Amino acid sequence: MSKLYAISDLHAAIESNRNAVEELGEHPNDWLIVAGDVAERPDSLWDVLEALCARFAKVIWTPGNHELWTLRDDQGSVAGEAKYELMVETARAAGAITPEDAFPRWTGPGGECVIAPLFLLYDYSFRPSEVALEGVVDWAAEERSVCSDEVLLSPDPHPSRQAWCADRINRTAGRLEREVPAHLPTILVNHYPLRQEFVYLPRIPRFAPWCGTRATETWHRRYRALACISGHLHIRRTDWRDGTRFEEVSLGYPKQWRQSQGLKPYLREILPGPPPPAEEPGTIFHGR
Repeated sequence: MSKLYAISDLHAAIESNRNAVEELGEHPNDWLIVAGDVAERPDSLWDVLEALCARFAKVIWTPGNHELWTLRDDQGSVAGEAKYELMVETARAAGAITPEDAFPRWTGPGGECVIAPLFLLYDYSFRPSEVALEGVVDWAAEERSVCSDEVLLSPDPHPSRQAWCADRINRTAGRLEREVPAHLPTILVNHYPLRQEFVYLPRIPRFAPWCGTRATETWHRRYRALACISGHLHIRRTDWRDGTRFEEVSLGYPKQWRQSQGLKPYLREILPGPPPPAEEPGTIFHGR
């Protein structure tokens, strides 16, 4: 039986994480969602996605913030939207489906649906109402929670990251309205959580402004989502809201997973997956 799996935050620049990808067995009948933060450099991204495409029938990728970074030692490298476009072309060359391609349609177990990889960024709106936008970085810095994006992720040619986010929201919403048949449900795939309530960061709560946008709070209902897939937080969990399953599917850094188990236990089954509960349960954490 074919299955749809998901994982994110492979961080393949780290040797143990890269080895786990190389050692993963074949899944010739299954599809895999990869929800960002695979690698910072195009050659590394290509290596990982090419390896996964050789093991799965189809691989669907969307970028995280790490794919958009311009590292200090990357002399003459591209930045901002040009870096995103380069990574899209790299993923395509490796055989993966990207947010700029036609949305694939799943017809296997769990029912027909459209899988939509999204690239939406963030706009700092996941912050307390009393914190002004112009003061959000200083507010986070009070607890040493400033994201490296402030140095490494350029919004060029957009005037700001929030402007780039707004552009991506408008473009993506238009595509979802036009290209998803009204009778079909979706699987929404975004590196960042689509709802602020699922940004769970007990150790670094002031990191939340770099974790999404309030503009997507109702997208799970608006686009009839069976499941919403995200990563970024490195805290694996399952939540239900309005009959939609929200899955945080990060692998994370070496201390956040068991290398002795390999990658397979960290592939989250999305479809056919569990049936909707009679009553929405609390959060289910997926530990080490």
